[in-house]
Amino acid sequence: MQNYVQPGSNVTMPAPALVASGAGVLIGTIFGIANGSAASGADVVLSVVGVFDLPKAVGAIGLGAAVYWDNAAKNVTVTTAGNTRIGSAVAAALSGDATARVRLPGF
Repeated sequence: MQNYVQPGSNVTMPAPALVASGAGVLIGTIFGIANGSAASGADVVLSVVGVFDLPKAVGAIGLGAAVYWDNAAKNVTVTTAGNTRIGSAVAAALSGDATARVRLPGF
């Protein structure tokens, strides 16, 4: 197939701001985890598929719940308004937990 480019589980894009390795990055509707640190505008490789522990907002997240990225707070939430869907919780998280385990489906 002549038009095949790559598997797509990782994509290289210009960083929208200073990015730390392991940080969540939202560019338009594309969400991924930075594979390394990058300056604003520099290329950064993002993992867009996989399971990651991400910082979460206060509040419980149930197993299998749809999760969203709050780009202002840079954390995972179950609040849909103003946030971008990034995947599903693959483990329950209590209200006081600092992280949520999230599966990124690459959509």
